Amino acid sequence: MIGYADTSFLVSLYAFDTNSAPAQATLASHPLSLAFTEWHEFELENALQLREFRGRSTTAETTAALELVRQNLQAGQLQRILVDHTAALALARSLASLHGSKLGTRALDVLHVALALELNADAFLTFDQRQAVLWKAASGHDALP
Repeated sequence: MIGYADTSFLVSLYAFDTNSAPAQATLASHPLSLAFTEWHEFELENALQLREFRGRSTTAETTAALELVRQNLQAGQLQRILVDHTAALALARSLASLHGSKLGTRALDVLHVALALELNADAFLTFDQRQAVLWKAASGHDALP
């Protein structure tokens, strides 16, 4: 089964924060291979560097996190998947139009849900409640955790 994790969930997996233990527990109880798109790669690397800039991690911790991502890609725990960004953006615009004024979702959060739908993900992993509600509205399934 393939899961789609938003970037904040991935940051919690690869860098220590308050959601790290719940993120690891979620994957332990739901063995999924996680989709890893070009968007994930860009946003995750940027988020890890931003943590370093803000003093929440060191250069060594950022390097170690990125190395663990590389190892997980090689091991298949993360699956590099190409997506049709034009189709995903069109779907994101549709989702925003249908749900944005009711849910107050941010554009990048809507884009993650659209990407997961485009990839036919079996599960969506997020700690963001608005994004989880959008996923349920769009897919009919609850988000994890």
